[in-house]
Amino acid sequence: MGRNHARIYSELPKVSLGGVYDANADVARSVSTEYGTKAYDIETLLENVDLVSVAVPTEYHYDVVKRCLETETHVLVEKPFVDEIPRGKELSNMASANGLVLQVGHIERFNPATQVLSDIISDLDVIAIDIERLGPPVDRGGDDSVIMDLMIHDIDIVLSLLDKEPHDITALAHNRQHATVQFRLGEAVTTLTASRLTQQKVRKLSVTARSCRVNVDFIDQSIEIHRHSLPEYVETDGDVRYRQETIVEQPIVENGEPLKGEVSSFIDAVENGTEAVVNAADAIQALKIATQIEMLAFEKPMEAESL
Repeated sequence: MGRNHARIYSELPKVSLGGVYDANADVARSVSTEYGTKAYDIETLLENVDLVSVAVPTEYHYDVVKRCLETETHVLVEKPFVDEIPRGKELSNMASANGLVLQVGHIERFNPATQVLSDIISDLDVIAIDIERLGPPVDRGGDDSVIMDLMIHDIDIVLSLLDKEPHDITALAHNRQHATVQFRLGEAVTTLTASRLTQQKVRKLSVTARSCRVNVDFIDQSIEIHRHSLPEYVETDGDVRYRQETIVEQPIVENGEPLKGEVSSFIDAVENGTEAVVNAADAIQALKIATQIEMLAFEKPMEAESL
């Protein structure tokens, strides 16, 4: 993800890519050469830039983000925010005290399909939300479970869409690679499935409402709304038949790269002195729910209740 962030910064007009740092010097040199910048040690980098993206393994988020905030540098940090909730609250307080933007990389918020869905869902009486985020095993470092790696995206999405506190949570998992969870958001039944074991890549969301069903494909960045027309009885050759037609609407979704939208939003917040679209409080809430799900899925019910 760090390489992708570097690419985006090199393409955007409002900023110039001031440099990169990586614990692996060879990687840093490779990325800096590819995107026409320089590789620095972290101290020198932070002396020369106004804002940074932090894309290191989760266990290092706290230390690296704290270091950035201490040098009064605005930060966009990849999800999950931190490995422990108290650390997230500490970083949030530091950013607020120093007037700094601290944004967390819940990238699906910036998927154009998600943004259109948020306008649609506000007018619906939602009965259920189902999300699948599936794919084959990934070749990247880190010890995050599939819940922290993939499902946390969808936890953040449903929290932002319905703005309610989850309750009645149940969860099942296969090792740390496949998990399904159910909970209620208000009266809406929510089912999330995340997997790093399937051979098909799936990123889909469905909303069941009293008036329609909405299907979202995050990969295609497309939305379909299935509605029922009024039923009618049709007479054919003396026989009366019942007919009910389904109407399918396809709202316009302006396709775009979610990461570019995320980084652009971060830059705008820094430039305008406004709060990040996905702020630390949002990320802490998603992390809190993901942590509880992990405890339930990995058979630690007493600890989950203590949350």
